[in-house]
Amino acid sequence: MTTVQQERTAEELKALAEQAGRDLEDATALEILQWAVDTFGDRFCVTSSMEDAVVAHLASRARKGAGQVDVVFLDTGYHFPETIGTRDAVEAVMDVNVITLTPKRTVAEQDAEFGPRLHDRDPDLCCKMRKVQPLEEGLKNYLAWATGLRRDESPTRANTPVVGWDEKRQKVKISPIARWSQDDVDAYVAEHGVLTNPLLMDGYGSVGCAPCTRRLLEGEDARAGRWAGRSKTECGLHG
Repeated sequence: MTTVQQERTAEELKALAEQAGRDLEDATALEILQWAVDTFGDRFCVTSSMEDAVVAHLASRARKGAGQVDVVFLDTGYHFPETIGTRDAVEAVMDVNVITLTPKRTVAEQDAEFGPRLHDRDPDLCCKMRKVQPLEEGLKNYLAWATGLRRDESPTRANTPVVGWDEKRQKVKISPIARWSQDDVDAYVAEHGVLTNPLLMDGYGSVGCAPCTRRLLEGEDARAGRWAGRSKTECGLHG
């Protein structure tokens, strides 16, 4: 298959994404990522919060023999030590190229300009500066990016397409495990020995920045521990 060239227009890429979303709805995660690698080559990357390395592992299998896939990680300055440790372990043992993005301001610089604990007073602004803006800058050279979004994680993700169009960034967005359940993830991790964040074994269902993440209570969905007590459910990376 011929790799998509840079001169493709946004309209052409959008049409490509929408068609692929229909064609690949019933495909396996590995088949979806194989399509992404074949279609976009080096202009494709995986983004990872280092909650686990499932999508990175799948992408490395799809890319096998054609160089390392880029795995983009956002170091917000507020991560749990376990998350940074997972990133370092992924970089050390997996056949991927980990790229760490950082915000323009350090935490100390942000505190000096906006006051301490901005994440408590204005979490949307904090996420914008420490996640959304760095990712937009980091994705500039890519035409397509893969995420670990799953439809069963929360109501806001229930309609996630396996391949769709990221209107805000004008890129193809791939969610190869969108149809997976937590049991599917656990089975893949067990079968392939995939690295996971130790916090997932300590009561956390979803791992984000330490100040805005808590352990789950009985019966809560996987993302209920993120920005608990607020109406906020997403950081802004996914809509």
